[in-house]
Amino acid sequence: MHDTTARTTARLERFTHDWLEPAVLRETRPLDVEAWTVGGEPVPFAEAVAADYAPFALGTPWGRPWDTTWFHVTGAVPAAWSGDAAPADTRVELVVDLGFTGAGPGFQAEGTAWTRDGRIIKAVEPRNQHVPLAAGQALDAEGRVDLYVEAAANPDVPGGAWTRPTPMGAWETSGPDPIYALRTMHVALVDETVWELLQDVRALHGLVRVLPATSPRAAEVLRALEDMLDAVDPDDVAGTAAAGRAALATALAAPATASAHRIHAVGHAHIDSAWLWPTRETVRKCARTFSNVLALMDSDPDVKFACSSAQQYSWVQEHYPELFERIRERVREGRFVPVGGMWVESDTNMPGGEALARQLVEGKRYFVEELGVEPKEVWLPDSFGYTAALPQLARLAGSDNFLTQKISWNDTNRMPHHTFWWEGIDGSRVFTHFPPVDTYNSDLSAEELARAEQQYAEKGRANTSLVPFGYGDGGGGPTREMVAAARRTRDLEGSPRVELSDSQSFFDAARAEYADPATWTGEMYLEYHRGTYTSQARTKRGNRRSEHLLREAELWAATAAVRTGADYPAERLRRLWRTVLLQQFHDILPGSSIAWVHREAERNYAEVARELEEVIGAALRALVGEGDRPVAVNAGPFARDGVAGLGATALDAARGAGTVAPVPDGDGWVLANDLVRVVVDGNGHVVSAVDRAGGREAILPGARANLLQLHRDVPNEWEAWDIDEHYRRSTTDLVDAAKIEVVDGASGPALRVLRELGSSRVEQDLALPTGGRGLRITTRVDWHERQKLLKLAFPLDVRAERATSEIQFGHVHRPTHVNTSWDHARFETVAHRWVHVGEPGFGVAVANDSTYGHDITRTRTDDATDAQGARGTTVRLSLLRAPMFPDPDADQGEHELTCELVVGAGIGDAVHAGYALNLPERVVAGDHGVEPLVAVDDDAVVVEAVKLAEDGSGDVVVRLYESRGGRARARVTPAFEHTGVEVTDLLERPLAAPAGTPGRDGDAVVLELTPFQVVTLRVRR
Repeated sequence: MHDTTARTTARLERFTHDWLEPAVLRETRPLDVEAWTVGGEPVPFAEAVAADYAPFALGTPWGRPWDTTWFHVTGAVPAAWSGDAAPADTRVELVVDLGFTGAGPGFQAEGTAWTRDGRIIKAVEPRNQHVPLAAGQALDAEGRVDLYVEAAANPDVPGGAWTRPTPMGAWETSGPDPIYALRTMHVALVDETVWELLQDVRALHGLVRVLPATSPRAAEVLRALEDMLDAVDPDDVAGTAAAGRAALATALAAPATASAHRIHAVGHAHIDSAWLWPTRETVRKCARTFSNVLALMDSDPDVKFACSSAQQYSWVQEHYPELFERIRERVREGRFVPVGGMWVESDTNMPGGEALARQLVEGKRYFVEELGVEPKEVWLPDSFGYTAALPQLARLAGSDNFLTQKISWNDTNRMPHHTFWWEGIDGSRVFTHFPPVDTYNSDLSAEELARAEQQYAEKGRANTSLVPFGYGDGGGGPTREMVAAARRTRDLEGSPRVELSDSQSFFDAARAEYADPATWTGEMYLEYHRGTYTSQARTKRGNRRSEHLLREAELWAATAAVRTGADYPAERLRRLWRTVLLQQFHDILPGSSIAWVHREAERNYAEVARELEEVIGAALRALVGEGDRPVAVNAGPFARDGVAGLGATALDAARGAGTVAPVPDGDGWVLANDLVRVVVDGNGHVVSAVDRAGGREAILPGARANLLQLHRDVPNEWEAWDIDEHYRRSTTDLVDAAKIEVVDGASGPALRVLRELGSSRVEQDLALPTGGRGLRITTRVDWHERQKLLKLAFPLDVRAERATSEIQFGHVHRPTHVNTSWDHARFETVAHRWVHVGEPGFGVAVANDSTYGHDITRTRTDDATDAQGARGTTVRLSLLRAPMFPDPDADQGEHELTCELVVGAGIGDAVHAGYALNLPERVVAGDHGVEPLVAVDDDAVVVEAVKLAEDGSGDVVVRLYESRGGRARARVTPAFEHTGVEVTDLLERPLAAPAGTPGRDGDAVVLELTPFQVVTLRVRR
């Protein structure tokens, strides 16, 4: 037989576009439209419905960027379309086109349809433009249309590019001109048979595209489509659509093969809590998406929907209580399914240990208390890599499963598994799935289903994967067309078997099928978006400072409650925690959002700091009493300068200068105490740092430390997200100093170095504490570069095969070599408060107060061909970037960043230095010191949090962990009357024996901790 594939396909495509799609709407009638423009921030329905509306014609421009226009829509439904007169197999709908563009759903104009009495019906969006017209909702008592459409003029911020500067990221720069024009506001008669035929055609046409050209099944389906084309009359599509469906029935009825891949299709809408829109717009995106899903559920009893992020439910509960009650009802039915159990889908690289734990605590508490369910998985499809601390925290929060998608974005290596055990730094494991469909916004097309089947890595051992379907990022969710696609591929030859499902059903099936999957150990590093460790430094500093202020506030408030009976500000602390947790969302903390988002984050952090300082001040006043004596307060976990960790000590007099005086030495300076001798050259670089006890030099011979380096930083694709490896080939060392002088700093004498670069200015203070081994470097930058990366380098005389970086509740080791493609791709890494490199018997740590991005490499000071040259390791901190998109002014202005070079340091010293730098001593006026609420006798066991229990009982909760990667036996002694101590999970629920039964030694609890184990103790008062 002659091959007519190309001709038949071309015929099918034209027929679908020119005749079939237009025939879905048999008839349309215009409606009357009036409009009112808000002219600023969104307003509630009650305010909008009371406004003065004016007639508004189709084709009229509306909506300056970020503004809102309310449309009042009224008119009659033709009598022949309703009741007994209605044609068979038709329905009546409102069709709205706000002037939608080619940008995807969620990245342009969106609308919300409201009834006249203030009930949300559903959203109107580019690929979901219909509104059902039901009596008592969109129709009044006389059967006339009467509703409101709240239209958001959200701009297409990228405009087709992810590198160009845009003015659309803030209200004040986006311009006053309207960017949309109202195109359609019609009542329409929908032909259901034609609509169903269109879904049949799309499913089978997609199948032909993905099957091999020589496949008998492809030929069979193509012939069926050809028969359909012959059966349907272009001049009478409505009258012949049933015949067309009959021509396709046999092809659609052919069952899938026994070995076909099995897909659990889970309705989903990944809604970024902020990104190319502010959080206030996310609130409305949630209402639009959730109402879409509820409307779909109303018409289809098989639809289920997985939705993460307790924050988003909370927003809807606050702003749309009626909609929230409808969601609550569907949750009870098991159809609207909370997943993930976190407050937001957070970044996992940069939140601190306690903050990452609180993401799970706050999320799960909300779901349990407000919705009566507890998700059993962590759901993070789009975060930019996954910390090796997460498996343990997930398990301690009661979650056994984990789902992500983002690792499919790797630019170098492919993840070898799709279903596997993921093992964290402590040995905890979670059952993990990485959907082979490679998207969390699937539309269930034949191409996507085929990709899932083809890429699934566990073939031969397992055969089941999950596909999250629905428009996402900017919201929207599943559509009825996607559900129709699922129905047609439930059991279809040539396609995977598709089942409308939910996440728990998938995980149950996957576990039953694949009881012993492979194990991936350690972090899941995303080989992409490496710049997110550095972009928007103020946001990152605000997060770091907020986390430590929250620790202090909880510690002193709990101590004051126990010691003095002061009220514990539980609700205030919870509110502030939730603000910080929101801003750890994976497009806020990573610095990849528009200017609006980051300026708002900075304001929020300032307010969080103000409130927490009030809490800390009030608690300390209650604790130290009235008086004029200086009282040194130490919120850190370790004793410092004679003050116990978690306690305070009254001083006989104010402390003197805390740093040594720099001494001139030839062209440079020397800073020396009993532990360390540091030499700074005439340009402000550290050329020697000697551990005086052993005489060991820390700086690589011939090299300069404290070296600022400026790189060209022009990534190929995503400006704020990416640092590409080629940045290393464009480096300017900032060698010359404009001025060096000795100044009196806050803690005593310091050496100040001034440098100028381009349009920017850098001022550094170098200070050595009188009794410490860490050279503190405070760097103040007035930054006005564009597309540049500023790094601070420390070439060290340490030949380290691996670098150690702090993560949550522990640390990870990463190779300094690049033997493999995995090593080569890991050229920029994340660390929290410190990094460490060492040889047996000697090491150096670099601690910081707000930096996350690092690169740590092997270094030579001679020609690469000389095998006898100096060999060492260079630690570099990524201080600042200057990307142009999505915030063209990212990081412009003034910054202050502090780091500390700790000479002769082991891992324990690095842990101490990190806490000391981030939890500086406070000195307050009072009468007496404060005994710590709890003491631990092993320095390897670190107290991370002291607080009162979440249930309001007044019990004291202590969270601690083993910090050095070894075994520890620790005596934990509560210093207050108590009736017992038990081990709990993160949600402060008792753990079953043996983990929940600590040993006792008098008043002390004896804990046997394994490497990096996190333990939560509830001390009952």
